[in-house]
Amino acid sequence: MSDTLVVNEIYLSLQGESTFAGLPCVFVRLTACDLRCSYCDTAYAFTGGKKMSLGKIRAKVRELAAPYKNRLFSLTPGFSRVNGGEQDKAVSTASPATQTAESVGQGVSPRFTRLKPGANGIVRLPVVELTGGEPLLQRNSLPLMKSLCDDGFTVLLETGGAHDISPVDPRVHRVMDLKCPSSGEVERNRWENLRHLKITDEIKFVIGTVEDYEWAGQTIAEHKLEAICPLLCSWVHPLSPAQQDPSLKKVPAGQTPISQRQLAEKIIADALPVRFQVQLHKVIWPPEKRGV
Repeated sequence: MSDTLVVNEIYLSLQGESTFAGLPCVFVRLTACDLRCSYCDTAYAFTGGKKMSLGKIRAKVRELAAPYKNRLFSLTPGFSRVNGGEQDKAVSTASPATQTAESVGQGVSPRFTRLKPGANGIVRLPVVELTGGEPLLQRNSLPLMKSLCDDGFTVLLETGGAHDISPVDPRVHRVMDLKCPSSGEVERNRWENLRHLKITDEIKFVIGTVEDYEWAGQTIAEHKLEAICPLLCSWVHPLSPAQQDPSLKKVPAGQTPISQRQLAEKIIADALPVRFQVQLHKVIWPPEKRGV
């Protein structure tokens, strides 16, 4: 197998979603997707891009990450530093929180050698996310994620939930969609993936209608999802004219649009065990702007 991937773009920005929102992040956007969700804002990644070797992709990530010089960020307020007698190494939450830095760290940083049990972890900045498109359509995304973890990065995978996530390196934080009815792709959900999720993964519901919200609530209760991993509810930001690709599915007839405020208020009123999120990059920059 050729050690290449078709890459749409690689850039440094702020992570706009997930529990890592707001942190600097290197995005590796791969080309191609076999879903056509009604709200998709990256239809430009369905085609195009260029072939890059895994080595060149890793080199580009390291180049973009270089200004941070292994700077660390604690995900746990009031975390404790534990000094050790061996060479200090950076701890990445790409590995279980109780695992020592000696077994996972690659970057050198003073004083951080391991975490006390119960700490959520320390992230080496920037984090790195594989997104798309659908990254799992290209099999070489798997060795790329592994190698980025080996390089000491905290790696996130943004996946639509229609493909098997079990082969992904266990150090990767998998942010997996469960497609709601308004996406037009609800039948593509791969329910077998639920058994592979870990506490370090996240499930995302993209919600554009009242029916989406009700479906998400029922799904959370039926599968007891709050006991598996963090849950995200993301409001569908309306597409700009330039983003409205003709290949996207239509929202099924009879559904009732829900506003951002209505979604937030429903989550509060129903005590739904989720994290409401907005797409930060669309708050900061124009919604159609690329490379952010």
